[in-house]
This record gives sequence, structure tokens and C-alpha cells, in this order.
Amino acid sequence: MDAYRIVAENPLLGILRNVPTEQVIPYIEAAMRGGVRFFEVALNSKDALKQISMLREHFGDSCLIGGGTAITVPLCENAIAAGAQFLLTPGTPPDVFRYCADHDVILIPGVLSPTDVAVSFEYGYKTMKLFPAGSMPMRYVKDLKGPFDNAEFMAIGGVSPDNIADFLNAGCLGAGLGSALMPKEAAARGDWDTCTEYVRDLVSRIPEERRKFAERIRASQ
Repeated sequence: MDAYRIVAENPLLGILRNVPTEQVIPYIEAAMRGGVRFFEVALNSKDALKQISMLREHFGDSCLIGGGTAITVPLCENAIAAGAQFLLTPGTPPDVFRYCADHDVILIPGVLSPTDVAVSFEYGYKTMKLFPAGSMPMRYVKDLKGPFDNAEFMAIGGVSPDNIADFLNAGCLGAGLGSALMPKEAAARGDWDTCTEYVRDLVSRIPEERRKFAERIRASQ
């Protein structure tokens, strides 16, 4: 599986940043019941590597677990050793690009400018993380896809339940949510049923055409 297929099948990425270790398994379970199976653990979070290992051992291949904020080669190596199935960066570090290319690691690089996109293309990465997406106008993805018509973008940074459909309708292949993935108070008190319903409502906001596209991609396996 490559980055394009992962995002095409899973238009919503759940980002875990500083989620308490004792909560990560019920947190993911609630999100999965709500319809999400694509997750990133931010590597600059406390216990990130431990959490990746826990999640991979507990869930196996029933969901996808990656490592985000992979800004150095040692972080990449440690995340892969912990079981991460893919990596994401917030920028375009050449040493990380070379490492992932040389070791067949699935990478979704972070881009913002046309130069970032060009650098990602140079290393063979065509499915990218637009970050911080919320800082740019909605037409920006279509503007980028003018000269880079083979590029695909996943919006991260500033994505919320209120605007996720806007990003997808604007041409993004997917979108990622961190703190907006779950209702904070419900998660803090362990009210996972409320969290599941919240995520289910979030998933329902994905445009119907995009959901059907994901279903077609899954069926083509």
C-alpha cells in the first residue's frame, strides 16, 4: 500500500498528540466505532513510541498507525522500530526524505509552498500533507494543482468539524484532525460512547462523493 491509496481509502486522519497513554486504546476504539481507521501519533508527544507499540500490538492490521512530526532520521528509525506503518513530516527535511526513499518507508511530507511541493516531487512523493492548511485560502489547493496536476493533498492544521467538508470539496484528498477529533471533556472523563457519536457525526460530514470514492478504492483491492 502506498500513501495515495492510504489517504484515498481513508479521507479522515485522527491525530493523537499528548493523549494520556492509559487512554490511547479506548480513544482509538471510540474513533474506530465512529468510522475512522487511520491514525497518527505525534512523535513529540510523551510516550509516543510506547503508544505506537501498544496500538500496533492491540489493533494489529484493523487500523493504520503512523508516526507524525518525523523531523529527524533517528525519530523515523525509532518510529518504524516501534511499529509505525507510515510517517508524516511538517516540512521537507532532505535527510528524512532520503531515509524513507532508501528504506521503502511510506512518507506523507508536509508542504505549504510550491517550492515544498517541487522538492517532494523530486524525491518521488506525490501525496502530501498541506500544513498549516487553515492558514491558506480554500482555493489554494486548486492553485497548487494547476502546475502540479499529479499532486494530492491532505489538509492538516486548522481543520475542524465545521470546515472539513470545505477542504475536501476544495480538492483535498483527505484531512487530519487532532484536538478537534474528539470532544475534550467527554474524552477526559472516559465517556467513550459520547466520543463515538461525535466521531460518527464528523465522518458524516465528509461529502458523499468523497465517501463513495473511498469505497470504490477499497473495493478495487
